[in-house]
Amino acid sequence: MKSARALADAALARDILAGARIIRLLDDRDEHGIEALAHLYPSSGRAYVLGVTGPPGAGKSTLVSKLIGALRKRDLTVGVLAIDPTSPFSGGAILGDRVRMQEHATDEGAFIRSMATRGQLGGLSRSTFEASAVLDAMGFDVVLVETVGVGQDELDVVELAHTTVVVSVPGLGDGIQAMKAGILEVGDVHVINKSDLPGADELERQLHVMLETEAHREGAWKPRLLRTVAEKGEGVEELVDGCFAHREHLQATGEDERVAARRAEHFFLEILRDEVSARILAFARGDAAGAALLEDVRARRRDPYAAAAALLDAFEANPQTKR
Repeated sequence: MKSARALADAALARDILAGARIIRLLDDRDEHGIEALAHLYPSSGRAYVLGVTGPPGAGKSTLVSKLIGALRKRDLTVGVLAIDPTSPFSGGAILGDRVRMQEHATDEGAFIRSMATRGQLGGLSRSTFEASAVLDAMGFDVVLVETVGVGQDELDVVELAHTTVVVSVPGLGDGIQAMKAGILEVGDVHVINKSDLPGADELERQLHVMLETEAHREGAWKPRLLRTVAEKGEGVEELVDGCFAHREHLQATGEDERVAARRAEHFFLEILRDEVSARILAFARGDAAGAALLEDVRARRRDPYAAAAALLDAFEANPQTKR
């Protein structure tokens, strides 16, 4: 296998196989992948990251496929991360959105990769953030992230994307109101897909009312509401225009720098959380006192809050953990 530096150099030269290899290594938590990303990271931060989220059945994958085509027609290269549910057995992605995007499989200007949620309630795993940084460093103009569609908890995409597209579909009825405190409030661009179905006009009216009642700061972006029929390609160009209008707003107001800083901070905190948790758990399993605490929790002799506090105290007091 190539060295991490060689893989990174190949990825920077737009070697698709090298980029795919690094993403796979990162997904497996392989040290070679982490080292390769360390070489790539300074070259990231240039791509436009576009997130597409919404409830299951909204036609997100079909819409993303059409978005890829529209972006390629504008001579933009596109990296796609399609997030699928995680298999409880293999830990991999179950659905494999690449199957639904096969029309772009031979396009050298498009790279499509399925990623697993790894059980993340927010819809995105740490590997997704890492993979987006790899595609960014490789020079893709746009990185498209399609989320799994887990519902209103699926908010991590906001921490990753410059622009968040929320896809709705006729037939949700009162579910729109239930979603108000979730993904509907994070959208920069709202799309009614399958808008040729009955109920589209009523859905548009509901969404208009909800968006109009939201308080907006002076000079802030006002979310757009658009209609598409992805299977027929209708409204897709207008959707691309709406997304790029939001990008232009971010650039004109300097918000793009804030979004980039927020994404970097979130990425750092995700890694920090994982590393700290891993080290403390490893200590708990390898230390007699830590193992006793775990057994006390299992047997309900000690409540988990007190046990966690005691474990942290023991971890901090252990000389070996201070190296």
